Amino acid sequence: MLEAPFIITVLILVSLLYLFFSYNSLVVLRERIKEALSQIDVQLKRRTDLIPNLVETVKGYAKHEKEVFEQVTKARASLMSAESLKEKADANNQLSNTLKSLFAVAENYPELKASQNFLELQEELTDTENKISYARQFYNSNVLAYNSKIKSFPIVLLANSLGFKEQEFFEAEEGEKQPVKVSF
Repeated sequence: MLEAPFIITVLILVSLLYLFFSYNSLVVLRERIKEALSQIDVQLKRRTDLIPNLVETVKGYAKHEKEVFEQVTKARASLMSAESLKEKADANNQLSNTLKSLFAVAENYPELKASQNFLELQEELTDTENKISYARQFYNSNVLAYNSKIKSFPIVLLANSLGFKEQEFFEAEEGEKQPVKVSF
């Protein structure tokens, strides 16, 4: 028969291995969330870099639409200065709304819609919007996996004692759940 000290040693070893692997899996999930958020930031930066070119192209055709240009510029600046996840989500939503206004203005200018430069910028923006959507999806999937894990028993005991906190999702406003229309 097995001796009690041997069984106790095996149980302690198995428990320690479980804690080790559980902790490491929490760390990996937390790092994936950071990576996913950085991918959102990369795509938002890409979009903010495209917007001045788009605005300048539209300005050449629609000089009297000053208010729309100012709104787009203000929304872009707001996104660039956003720091928290909520600020970024809100600024992103505001920028998407102002871009809709900019494209509505562009619809009134047939020469602009035919401009090769405008068409290329439009294609780049569409591509970027898709990448932002995929990056948000990737981020939210990682947040779901992480939040589910830190709330499941018995890992919840380890997570709470080591300071693993629930992460927030990157959510769109109700009106933002529709893609920005950039085709004419």
